[in-house]
Amino acid sequence: MKAVLFDLGLTLIRTASFPEIYRRILARFGVTASLDDIVRAQKATENEFDTSTYDESRRKEFWTNYNVSLLEKLGVKENTVFVAEQIDVLWWGCSHVQVYPDAEPTLSGLKAKGIQIGLVSNGFKQDLDHVLGTLGLEKWFDTITCIDSCKCSKPDKRIFLYALDKLGIGAHEAIFVGDSVLYDYEGALKVGIKPYIIDREGKLPNKYDTIANLTDLLTLV
Repeated sequence: MKAVLFDLGLTLIRTASFPEIYRRILARFGVTASLDDIVRAQKATENEFDTSTYDESRRKEFWTNYNVSLLEKLGVKENTVFVAEQIDVLWWGCSHVQVYPDAEPTLSGLKAKGIQIGLVSNGFKQDLDHVLGTLGLEKWFDTITCIDSCKCSKPDKRIFLYALDKLGIGAHEAIFVGDSVLYDYEGALKVGIKPYIIDREGKLPNKYDTIANLTDLLTLV
């Protein structure tokens, strides 16, 4: 085994949920919305926006349009463009980002074993740069692959293959660790990468290969 690839959110780091972050920001502008309503608006909005066409150079335009659409579904009719822009500006400050306690000991242990480390995330480059830089995690990764890298997202095979190519290894030489059965486990499996689900609460059925703690990886490689 030559490399371990990781998902980011709910694998190495945790944040408040999308609806909760949205609710916190909207409250600053005197807008009250239930978490259920935000979830419904989020799902409807995501069906309208194709992230594979995302262009980092048009980031502000993309997220402003996304947030305007979501706000309209929540019934917000005043100052929607201004609020939409502020949601992007305030997002990470309202996210309460934290690194899981087992993350850095695991990353450090893998490096000590000579294992390459990759990140494969359904995030965008500017956001990943901000989060990883703020948390001091960027130093651990030999490659970082995101939506901007190959204009696709997990579970698309191309995003996994892109990361493998950057590391110069084959699928059979890598492990993938994430929290999502669909995006992480099944996506990696279809490419031929050995997947593990991080299942800290022990809730997944036995048909999936799981680890209870990231440090368990140190005995698998």
